[in-house]
Amino acid sequence: MQQQELAPAILLLDDGTVYHGHATGVLGTTTGEIAFNTGMTGYQEIFTDPSYFGQILVMATSHIGNYGVHADDIESSSLKISGLVTKKFSHVHSRAGADSSLQDYLVRDELVGICDIDTRSLVRHIREKGAMNAIISSETDDIDKLARQLSQVPSMDGLELSSKVTCNEAYEVRPQETANFKVAVLDLGVKKNIVQCLVDRGCDVKVFPLTSSFDEIMKYEPDGIMFSNGPGDPSAMTETISLVGKLIDTNRPCFGICLGHQIIALSQGLETEKMFNGHRGVNHPVKNLITGKCEITSQNHGFVVSRESLESQVDLDITHEHLNDGTVAGIESKTKNVFSVQFHPEASAGPHDSRYLFDQFIHNIQVAQLQTASQNN
Repeated sequence: MQQQELAPAILLLDDGTVYHGHATGVLGTTTGEIAFNTGMTGYQEIFTDPSYFGQILVMATSHIGNYGVHADDIESSSLKISGLVTKKFSHVHSRAGADSSLQDYLVRDELVGICDIDTRSLVRHIREKGAMNAIISSETDDIDKLARQLSQVPSMDGLELSSKVTCNEAYEVRPQETANFKVAVLDLGVKKNIVQCLVDRGCDVKVFPLTSSFDEIMKYEPDGIMFSNGPGDPSAMTETISLVGKLIDTNRPCFGICLGHQIIALSQGLETEKMFNGHRGVNHPVKNLITGKCEITSQNHGFVVSRESLESQVDLDITHEHLNDGTVAGIESKTKNVFSVQFHPEASAGPHDSRYLFDQFIHNIQVAQLQTASQNN
């Protein structure tokens, strides 16, 4: 595929809606589930978030690309979105210290995009009609041909995608100072800054691939275990659900984020359900039901834990609630050492209201260590 600025491009939705614009990134054709993000900043962190794998992303903010890209702003080794839809795409940038333009970045990873779209109209359409598959093309304007190709794209409902973004082999990240704790992270599509938040708190972190066995993880002798964010339908991950359940039963402190939160819920007998159009942005209000405080959170998910299934579960409490629609945003076990949230507490590039959850995880590890020491004495 070759890049050509201002070439015509087409966006076709699964319901037949067509938008005409101009190509960004490389010339080509791409497919995925269309979703929108309301964040006004942090587009590079968003585009490299593995949780977006398999999705064509619409940026609700009018101007994208104006501050370029920087090597420090990545959440993974490459772009993870399947395609990009913007209103005004800036081919020039004015940020001091930027490594390159966003256009060059898209070309490097061969990402297909479309700009000069009425994104306000498109976001309203998605909100009213719900999530659906879409196709972007700057190679052909044959709508019938694109519709046939789009009809072959699988639904996100029932689709396992973590295996596409997990690491190939385990690796360790250590703090500069002496580590106080050992944390195993099951990589379902982990963001770099989740690992960094643990390292900043004195953790020696070992990241394990999705395919790791219970024995492989336990051989590391972790003080705590984290289940990361990631893409796809959690209910399709039956082997991972079983593994997570076994790890929780070791009674080591466990912490889940987004997909990790959903997998924890499924391992404890709850259910998940696909949302109408999901939560994606950096301005989602959540209430901590334990403290009574509200926090603004970064969110990216199209599935959620069923509140109805929680009502019949006596061992789990709801700890956080989304204030816009009342969906479950956090749970905690009464009898097992595990809690999880349906948002991103590392929140790079922000907001950082919820980073206290990493401190809570470390506190749980410290308490568990004191209990073990007391029992050994």
